Amino acid sequence: MALKIVLIGSGNVAESMAQAIVACPKLKLLQLYARNAERAEAIARIAGCTYTSDEKWFNRSADLYLIAVSDRAVEEVATTLPVPPKAIVAHTAGSVSLEALKKYPRRGIFYPFQGFSVGRKIDFRQVPLFLEAADEEVMATLKEAASALSEQVFEADSERRKRIHLAGVICNNFVNELYASAADLMAAEGLPYAVLKPLIEETAAKAVATTHPALVQTGPAKRGDTQTQEGHLALLEEDETLHRIYELMSQKIWETSKKI
Repeated sequence: MALKIVLIGSGNVAESMAQAIVACPKLKLLQLYARNAERAEAIARIAGCTYTSDEKWFNRSADLYLIAVSDRAVEEVATTLPVPPKAIVAHTAGSVSLEALKKYPRRGIFYPFQGFSVGRKIDFRQVPLFLEAADEEVMATLKEAASALSEQVFEADSERRKRIHLAGVICNNFVNELYASAADLMAAEGLPYAVLKPLIEETAAKAVATTHPALVQTGPAKRGDTQTQEGHLALLEEDETLHRIYELMSQKIWETSKKI
């Protein structure tokens, strides 16, 4: 029998998870519940599931209630849910502890290690899922759901998950901000962002193909080419933040390259 799930939330994670759950024969998405009725309707239309934003229609017959909201909203949302006593409640936040769900004796964490954006369909089979649970029985149920969705399932307590979340922020959010800075530099020269795309694709492909990204690092910082670096820094004199980032990143690359 399929594991019955109610998904709570209307953000990017909820959108991707709704599509993944609906497509999984071992799971059954009973309902999407969200306070934002407009977004809930949009996600339900994309995923092909039912939804409600009215608490009186909240489905109380699920085995698992997944809270997929922003990290700062987890605890607030968790305290308001009319969840049946025997059900499991889990959240999907990377940096929020299990204590945020202390109201529920059968609680856990179901953290998908991926960046999610509106309109981007994710292959959940390739998304690592990190789990934590109040007890072994709850963990077994979370593993059942996670294994139905993904080929990569791991256990991680709150302290370990914080470090994993940090790694994700660095390789996703920080790197994307550097892409944005590079795009701005190109725009200042009258060139479109598209000029950078082949370089971005090749850099990412090499990082994925290697056993460690440091092994495929290139550029003036790795070579110790201070003359080129000084020229770049001169061009960034009016952008104090990017100037400092360039200095720090160049130093980090040089220090890492010496260890290889």
